[in-house]
Amino acid sequence: MNDESDVYSYSKNSNFQRKAIEAGKELISKAISEKLDINIFSSSNTFKVADLGCHIGPNTFLAVQNIIDAVETKCQTQQKTSKLPEFQVFFNDQVSNDFNHLFRSLPPERQYFASGVPGSFHGRLFPSASLHFVYSSYSVQALSRIPKEVTDKSSPAFNKGKIHYSNSTVEVIKSFEAQYAKDLDSFLNARAQEIVHGGLMAFVIPGRPNGTSHSEVFVLKGVEILGSSLMDLAKKGMINEEKVDSFNMPVFIPSSQEVEAAVKRNGCFNIEIIENLPQERPSPKTLSTTMRAGLGGMIKEHFGGEILDELYDLLYKKFEESYSSVFESGNAISLFVLLKRD
Repeated sequence: MNDESDVYSYSKNSNFQRKAIEAGKELISKAISEKLDINIFSSSNTFKVADLGCHIGPNTFLAVQNIIDAVETKCQTQQKTSKLPEFQVFFNDQVSNDFNHLFRSLPPERQYFASGVPGSFHGRLFPSASLHFVYSSYSVQALSRIPKEVTDKSSPAFNKGKIHYSNSTVEVIKSFEAQYAKDLDSFLNARAQEIVHGGLMAFVIPGRPNGTSHSEVFVLKGVEILGSSLMDLAKKGMINEEKVDSFNMPVFIPSSQEVEAAVKRNGCFNIEIIENLPQERPSPKTLSTTMRAGLGGMIKEHFGGEILDELYDLLYKKFEESYSSVFESGNAISLFVLLKRD
């Protein structure tokens, strides 16, 4: 992500992700009301929440507050005493995340104890049976790494001239599918150990309708056009084409069937809710600035920062030219998943 003093910073350009949090608010409130057993934390009277892939705010604070409000409502409705639990919130992201900015941005009126937990959520982050609610928004689509074969020139899955799998060969798509299945298994295995029995986990991710081609997914159409823009710069001699060949976006957009299969393989959770939510189709300008906020740091690290302005100006122009014909035909959904620990 970009520096938070930057006009293209995540905190200033993350309304697209915020809409996904807002869309899932009622589902989370309903799940807590109907599925959460307050006895799982009654002995300590401390309710522990983790947001995985929190970034630096402000969206994480909205998500956390939604959960806390729903738990308080549940307790007030069900408990005979007026004593509410204390709340401890763990904000997790990669070690490169700007936790200092996150802590400086914490709501002053918050009614919870806050901690930062750096590290990859593809592995263990917390002690056994220590969490009551785990949440993640627009993060679980991330891969732990790029499949090695897609950057190997001798491999049938070499992804030449592209930065993503969505419109690539069957071999490339299968490589990304296999990597995502492995990563989602690791994610669920770690959470199964960390969440108490009866605890809940909810995550929202960009999704793909069952049976839909990867190339028809709205957000992946944007990534495809970003890749073609990079190739245009390569043809101009601004970057080396081999640099494009060695760059792949570490994300995968799953269908609900793929998520259900992973939960079944894990065997420790019940699926309480899995639902497609409508995903906003932002304007070409908003989409280009959102992508720059989220991907600009990665682009800068791989290609150098001097191409960013020209690259995203070109991307914006391409979005405007193709928006009605390309983007309006794409499938735009978010996938909301609510699991309960057996």
